[in-house]
Amino acid sequence: MNAYRDQYAQTFKNGRNVVLIAISADVDTALASWARDADYPVLFASDTGSAVGKAYGAYNAQYKLDNRNLFVVGPDGKIAYRATPFREIDPTAYTELGSAINKLVPPDTTAH
Repeated sequence: MNAYRDQYAQTFKNGRNVVLIAISADVDTALASWARDADYPVLFASDTGSAVGKAYGAYNAQYKLDNRNLFVVGPDGKIAYRATPFREIDPTAYTELGSAINKLVPPDTTAH
């Protein structure tokens, strides 16, 4: 999960015009503590009842848990990309995520 934080500036364009929401079955207090302690610049949401996991096909019936879900909300406020599950230890997952964000966010022409 540190890759979220470590790749934030490059992959997520520093959050410019996109919001990243990571959803897991962890309880909200644990997620809040973890995000604060590690200084994660993304939103985490708790799905302890697996409603999101079931709705988006990320519920694992064998283990009765959600796989980790990752949603990118585009500039229009709609879900523009979803990874269910998100493979946080697979480097290609970040390549795919970066490609999806690049389609949503035009290049920053003000940076030199």
